[in-house]
Formats: sequence, structure tokens, C-alpha cells
Amino acid sequence: MKKLNFKSSLDNWLTYAGVIIAFVVLQLLASAGGMSSALKGQLVPVCAYIVMALSLNLTVGVLGELSLGHAGFMSVGAFSGAVTAAALASAVPSAGLRLMIAMIVGAVFAALAGVLIGVPVLRLNGDYLAIVTLAFGEIIKSIVTNLYIGVDANGLHISFLKNTLQMEGGKMIMNGPMGVPANTKIATFLAGFILIMITLVIIFNLVKSRSGRAIMALRDNRIAAESVGINVTKYKLMAFVISAALAGAAGSLFGLSQNTIVATKFDFNTSILVLVFVVLGGLGRMWGSIIAAAALTILPELLREFSEYRMLIYAIVLILVMLATNNPTIKGFFAKIFKRKGAEE
Repeated sequence: MKKLNFKSSLDNWLTYAGVIIAFVVLQLLASAGGMSSALKGQLVPVCAYIVMALSLNLTVGVLGELSLGHAGFMSVGAFSGAVTAAALASAVPSAGLRLMIAMIVGAVFAALAGVLIGVPVLRLNGDYLAIVTLAFGEIIKSIVTNLYIGVDANGLHISFLKNTLQMEGGKMIMNGPMGVPANTKIATFLAGFILIMITLVIIFNLVKSRSGRAIMALRDNRIAAESVGINVTKYKLMAFVISAALAGAAGSLFGLSQNTIVATKFDFNTSILVLVFVVLGGLGRMWGSIIAAAALTILPELLREFSEYRMLIYAIVLILVMLATNNPTIKGFFAKIFKRKGAEE
């Protein structure tokens, strides 16, 4: 057990070190002019998708439940963060402070959405849970598409289904299907790096805690966990809400890095994309999610001529990975290799 804990702690510290080294190298490249403008523009979205992958890995890899509505939590965070940043534009002149407040608000609203969907839904398992979370993502998209929000000297004005706002020289923040048409870009690469580090600290400490062990016990054998007195609903909801909150913060970071935010950006394809990051990186392996999210976010920008086939390629790769990881012959082959390597060391 001590050897296992030592290996886990070493992996955690190596993950922290890898993220810090990558941040320093990218900052040096950007300051020295060794990075294209297109790649610079992808730095913040990459950070947001890394946090999305880490948060979904908490649900899929650590808790062991399949969620297909993670883009819904990202959407909640993106729009609530954008509204918060726009509403505080005059009261809080500091862009960094507004971004921090917006990400906190996005995380809180996404966590509330996680509680609302989690309490009735987490009694389900497997395919049923996946279908309900998928429906939740589509419901969130429909709500956002029909939401109108403006701000003037009297505060926020909200309208649903139809634009019935009556403002006196105010500003329209959300305009129904048009989303947030004139968003202020205040997200930075530094903020993305800090959010990744905070996410890793939260997840690693949760996994090592008593609650984390209870969550993993539910993943491994729910009946056995219940038999020793573990509260299934409590610990499943805990993991689900933390995952939703982190996704909301990532959504705020992503939203405030874009000129416009529309609900169609957070559709079913986005949920599948994040799931691909998790599966390719390895269930429960946070460093794998980081590498997969960064690589698969940047590669489409470098290979724009193949952008139309991106989802097809992702689907094929996902199928191949699932076949390989569930093939006894392939698993036995790699097990022999790693066993031999460990014996030589």
C-alpha cells in the first residue's frame, strides 16, 4: 500500500511539474515571437479544454459513471461568466479581477445545475444515466437560446422566449439565438494555467481523501460499498457536483476568450469531444487527459485542410482505442512488456 501511495504521489508531482514546464516554455516562445498568432489564440481554449477533460475524468474515470452532458455545464459557466463580466464592467475596472469573479460565478452556477440534475438522476446507472445527461445538455442549450439579458443603470433585465426588455440606454448582453454577440475578451493564458493547477489540486486531494476512496469503492463494486455503510447518493453527488463546478469555471474561461458566444458551440459534439480526450488519455489518468486535450485541440488548427473530417477521425480513433483496451490479447501483450521492464529495473 505504501509503495502504491508513493507511486501515486510521484505521478501527481510529475503532472504538476509537466504543466509548469509547459507553461514556462510556451510563455517564453510567445514572448520571443516563436509562436504563430493562430497558436497564441488557441492557448486559452486549450487550457479550458484541459480543465474540461480533467473534470469529466473525475466523473468517468474516478466515479465510473458515463456523462454525455458535460458541455451543458460548460455552457452554464460560459454564459453566466460572460453576463457577470459584462455587468461588472463599470464597477470593476480590473480585467483580471472581473475574470476571477466570472469564473467563480460560472463554477457556482454550474455546481447548482449539477445538484439539480444530480439529485434525481444519480440513482440511475450506465446507459440510463448517459441518456439523461445527454438530454440535460440539450435542455440547457434550448434555455440559453431563448434567453435575453441586458444591463442598464437600473441593473440586469431578463426576458425569456421573446425580447421584451425595456432598458434606458443600456447594453444587450445575451440576445437569444445570437448568444453574446459583443463579448469582451479578458481571459488570459496565465488564468488558464492557474485554473489547471487548481483543478489538479482539487482532484488529486479528493482522490487521496477518505471521500475519494469511497467514490472509487462505488466505482469498483457498488453493492460491496453499500454493504459497509458508504452513502451511495452522497458520494456520487459529491463527485458529480465538483466535476460540474470545474466545467463551469472552464466554460467561463473559454467564453471570455471568444468574441462571440453561441449556444450551438456547446452541443452534443462538444461533450463527445471531451469524452474522447478522457478515453484517449486513459480513465483515471489525469496526465493523459492533459496531453490528449492539448494535442487534439491544437492539431485541427495545424491541419486545417482536414478539419471537415475531424469528428470522423475522432470517432475512428475512439473505436480503435476501445477495441484495443478491451482485447485480452493486446492487454496481455502490454502487460508482459511492462512486467519484463519492471523486472529488469
